[in-house]
Amino acid sequence: MTGQPLAGVHIAVTRPIDQAEALNELIKHLGGAAITFPLLAIQPLEDYHLFEQQLIQLETTDWAIFISTNAVDQAMPRILRHYGNIPENLRFAAMGHQTAKALAIFGVHNVLIPHSRFDSESLLALPEMHDVANQKVAIFRGVGGRELLADTLKSRGAEVYFAECYRRVNPQKNANLLCELWKRNKLQAVIVTSSEAMRYLIDLAGDSEWLRHIILCVNHARIAEIPLQLGLHVVVSDAPGDSALLEALLKKLPKPL
Repeated sequence: MTGQPLAGVHIAVTRPIDQAEALNELIKHLGGAAITFPLLAIQPLEDYHLFEQQLIQLETTDWAIFISTNAVDQAMPRILRHYGNIPENLRFAAMGHQTAKALAIFGVHNVLIPHSRFDSESLLALPEMHDVANQKVAIFRGVGGRELLADTLKSRGAEVYFAECYRRVNPQKNANLLCELWKRNKLQAVIVTSSEAMRYLIDLAGDSEWLRHIILCVNHARIAEIPLQLGLHVVVSDAPGDSALLEALLKKLPKPL
């Protein structure tokens, strides 16, 4: 993309504040206005006693799978404090390039990642994740979430346990800001990059008129399922990355006269 194709377009970004900066800057670089409206905030656990107990198992674990950069940030310092180094028996997998980069900061460089889409299905498609019979797998994630990864690995003969090391909360009490911006023609699209954030957005908006007049831009078909069922305007990027998100949005925006 060149020039300022997003000139006059106001886009709300719902990522956690510390994860939205790069996307916000790209929107501004392309001439758009980025509106910070985080629907998720990442918080440490109130009690890490159970997590510390899970770390003891790493000595007999074959694979450590990290779902997100948040899991890396919360878990790796505790792993290094517990062991003094990275257990040599561990092989690492990550959901995507950013998570692998976060692991590299802690000295983990040989990380298995999907080749295309960065989700559980793509990770499970890799040959290494098919050959897990009689292996022990730790999944580092936040509290709650999809069970597909664990259930599939178990069906392939692996012993799987969760190492939950952070929690997600919704910092917003209502969607009044988005409603007011839309009324002033200052909101044309909302970017949502997690199913959990999408549920929060729909719960907050209810049957508000503005939600039916803006474009919801998402990076995975799974996130689009509920809003499409509700008849909302949704566009799904066909490739990973922020640029692909904005390119998909551009195709959906009305062409200027």
